[in-house]
Amino acid sequence: MYTKHDLMDSIIKIGILPTDTLLVHSSMKAIGEVEGGADTVLDAFIDYMHEDGLLIFPTHTWEQINDEYNVYNPLTEPSCVGLLTNLFLKRPGVIRSLHPTHSVAALGRDAAEYTSGEEQFDTPCSRYGCWGKLYDRKAKILFLGCSLKKNTFIHGVEEWNQIPHRLMDKPRQLKIIAYDGSIIDRPFYSHYFPDGDVSYNYDKMLIPLLHYGVATKGMIGDAESVLCDAIGMAEITTEFLQRNPKLFEDGNPISEDWYIN
Repeated sequence: MYTKHDLMDSIIKIGILPTDTLLVHSSMKAIGEVEGGADTVLDAFIDYMHEDGLLIFPTHTWEQINDEYNVYNPLTEPSCVGLLTNLFLKRPGVIRSLHPTHSVAALGRDAAEYTSGEEQFDTPCSRYGCWGKLYDRKAKILFLGCSLKKNTFIHGVEEWNQIPHRLMDKPRQLKIIAYDGSIIDRPFYSHYFPDGDVSYNYDKMLIPLLHYGVATKGMIGDAESVLCDAIGMAEITTEFLQRNPKLFEDGNPISEDWYIN
């Protein structure tokens, strides 16, 4: 059984700094048995980064927000991306963004500034929203016991490169309940994948990212984990998409000729 000390030691070994901006995609199940359970996992990250870092978890609601169920309330709407994300929402000081389908929650340095403005955008991962700010803040992205198939950031990179056939042609009419109780009408272009969800093929980026040193592997508890540099991942993925905009429409490995000289 792992303790908080064990987890903090693993956080350090994989390469996370207490001053980092860190977004965590997570699978609690993959971590194994932890003394104190999921709350201890959060305690390890929060205590390690609480003074000078910014800790972020995705708190997405894309699974349930749709044309009929179209009102997003950040105070009450559960996250559809796992146990740790929902527990993180309840922690003191955590601020959740107002994005209706791809919100994040943040704790620490500049959390209010980082999460602000999401109600302005009409797509899942605007370059100027929280996902684009990861690039601007030279963030790290941790895949804690999950693969790069859970990589919302690459959804963003595809959006910023205007890859076709990723968004609905017509917007949904969504509503956001702001923290002051006002209601914001938000026409919104949700993800739409006519030939299947391309994110299932995002893990083909792992080998090139490891080759360039943009990604590193490590263990946190029992969880095989990958830590990625957001800038490097965005730039390499952009280069590959410029070569082939349909890169993620199949699961074929990326040719070694693209990254091994």
